[in-house]
Amino acid sequence: MSDSRMEFNREESSRGVRIGRTHSGRATESKQDTTPSTFSKSRNRSAYTEVLEKLKKEFYMRWEKKNISSTQGLDEFSRLKTLGTGSFGRVLLVRYKDDNYYAMKCIEKVRIIKLKQVEHTLYEKRILEAIRFPFIISLEFSFKDNSYLYFVMPFINGGEMFTHLRRMRKFNEVLARFYASQVLLALEFLHFCDILYRDLKPENILIDSKGYLKIADLGFCKIVKGRTWTLCGTPEYIAPEIILSKGYGKAVDYWSFGVLLFEMSAGYPPFTSSDPMKVYERIISCKYKCPGSFSSELQDIIKNLLQLDLSRRYGNLRSGVQDIKNHRWFRDVEWLALYNRQVEPPFKPAIKSMGDTSNFDPFEEERMRVSEHDLFKEEFEKF
Repeated sequence: MSDSRMEFNREESSRGVRIGRTHSGRATESKQDTTPSTFSKSRNRSAYTEVLEKLKKEFYMRWEKKNISSTQGLDEFSRLKTLGTGSFGRVLLVRYKDDNYYAMKCIEKVRIIKLKQVEHTLYEKRILEAIRFPFIISLEFSFKDNSYLYFVMPFINGGEMFTHLRRMRKFNEVLARFYASQVLLALEFLHFCDILYRDLKPENILIDSKGYLKIADLGFCKIVKGRTWTLCGTPEYIAPEIILSKGYGKAVDYWSFGVLLFEMSAGYPPFTSSDPMKVYERIISCKYKCPGSFSSELQDIIKNLLQLDLSRRYGNLRSGVQDIKNHRWFRDVEWLALYNRQVEPPFKPAIKSMGDTSNFDPFEEERMRVSEHDLFKEEFEKF
């Protein structure tokens, strides 16, 4: 989404180079909330596991199809306003011929070629086509012309979490827990499908008109069944094992989840500096201080997520994500009801109409120029 914080990605495989943000040992058991309410949720947990199994099967069925064709073209959309800009192009609010609104990501072929991101872009398209989950954005249409590649996704008109966090300065713990619970379900689903997200931050989380969220920007997602060594992410959110160039797995997303909990509740991330190298130094030494306004439960869950020792980090222990879901800070969360969007959101963005863009920052509009010749036809043949 917005480029308010620097991202980087140094990919040493066929997915190219972008400058911009498993540990298998699980010897330690975690401390869990053993109140009666925890045990009463076991039936729902079993039912939810069945949901995840079904979603994973459907994901891989769509994943194996590859290159799902789309007959839409740019002329079928009315371009209305720029919602955001990035290193490869911009995101536009568009209206389709059926009068529904969408967010159209317009990616310049020239920039993709220049940054050697062809395989990376094709991979992102496959991920977006295959994913279907209530709290993750998905792809509605995709097509190309002589100069651009287009990803068309639902328009989430509540704007970025980052925008609302900036307006409110910080979230109270009720709201932070509501958002964190949805993010955790999204991470659980991705990890269940062996997908690392690797770019969690408020700028990549959208809030819909009902008050629920969608994780967006899946550009760093990668199917990994063991470990990977790619350097990527946003400095304030990167796990220490990535900085230290160690092989890593799903635990990096739980570190970032801990950073997100802190930033939502404090209004700023735990590791900050104008110098990225100092940010990294603070991360690998894990030096941070919780504000006095944090409840003891919130401080405890953050402490167990921001663990340098992977054998102690919640999410990476023998019980996996259940250690986080069973933590006392989440004790009142009804996970299955949340998945079914049956929980009343504590906050709903002010929305005037379905095409309302008041929750997005203004951007200077630029005319899109399409070449008369099909640029890099061979490179993007599989798009």
